[in-house]
Amino acid sequence: MSDDTSYSYARAGVDIAAGNALVRAIAPLAKATRRPGADAELGGFGGFFDLRAAGYSDPLLVAANDGVGTKLKLAIDHDWHDGVGIDLVAMCANDLIVQGAEPLFFLDYYATGKLESGIAERVIAGIAQGCRIAGCALIGGETAEMPGMYAPGDYDLAGFCVGAVERAQALTGSRVAPGNVLLGLASSGVHSNGFSLVRRLAADKGWRLDRPALFDNELLLIDALMAPTRIYVKSLLPVVRAGRINALAHITGGGLLENIPRVLPEGSHAVIDADAWAQPRLMAFLQAQGHIEPEEMARTFNCGIGMVLAVAAEEADAVSAALTEAGETVHRIGHVEAGDKGCTVRGSAEAWSAQAAWTATHLG
Repeated sequence: MSDDTSYSYARAGVDIAAGNALVRAIAPLAKATRRPGADAELGGFGGFFDLRAAGYSDPLLVAANDGVGTKLKLAIDHDWHDGVGIDLVAMCANDLIVQGAEPLFFLDYYATGKLESGIAERVIAGIAQGCRIAGCALIGGETAEMPGMYAPGDYDLAGFCVGAVERAQALTGSRVAPGNVLLGLASSGVHSNGFSLVRRLAADKGWRLDRPALFDNELLLIDALMAPTRIYVKSLLPVVRAGRINALAHITGGGLLENIPRVLPEGSHAVIDADAWAQPRLMAFLQAQGHIEPEEMARTFNCGIGMVLAVAAEEADAVSAALTEAGETVHRIGHVEAGDKGCTVRGSAEAWSAQAAWTATHLG
């Protein structure tokens, strides 16, 4: 290049026109997520939300942010971009409902080395779909094109969600007590945690992800692994607002063992019976392929349970019925007893391919 070459942002690798075209393309997606309190228009420097219009009188705001982790690598490698936006919303919105909060609005951050509008639009369409499922408005976000920061074709995602709960309805775990029943809501698959292990298994075992899964000949293995994280907000919100739930635990990284204690008060210990629900075939496949011990399964994967509820014993049947009516698959998986704050998962020799009866405990 000669000394008098005229430089531009585009010559440096940033296509402003492509970014503007993407904003125009996704504006209808955001508009479709409108809800009371937000008009979901894009293009300003920030997004407004009117809590009064949303019907709150004495609200606490609750905020959460998260990503999708290395599940994105599988999405990039296998052109599976349409569902990871749902995962992004789910990881944030499910973290809000465990506080008793209704997700109100969502913002996303999409970063890549070179903006490929077709891929970005698919990802953001998934985000908008996730927002509709969660009942929150997509009111803004940021698309960053940063040449040299990412390998060709790679991108990263982060999500930010804000919700509200009336002060008297906030879930803090303080109402949990020995004798409470633990209910588990079925997951839709691996969700968005444990994918570093999944990817390691795929590489070491030579999985053909574009072939039918060994455990289901009608389902490609990549589709089973990439099934979007279930969003539990709309089914849980009515029973939360009715005061029928004492605590909720979103089962993410750390599995059943490490997430349940996060919502327990001191002096309460969760006991989970692994025989109380059938191990999903996908989880059995992962365990068999990696010769994974049951204890490791319980601290790595959701093992088929995406959300755990602590309820008073007398409420258990009614809450189960209400959630079943709302479309959830509900299992009675354990109880709370007096003891050191923590969680024990135990199973028989028939549970999770164990060689003998087993117990795993985490104190926290």
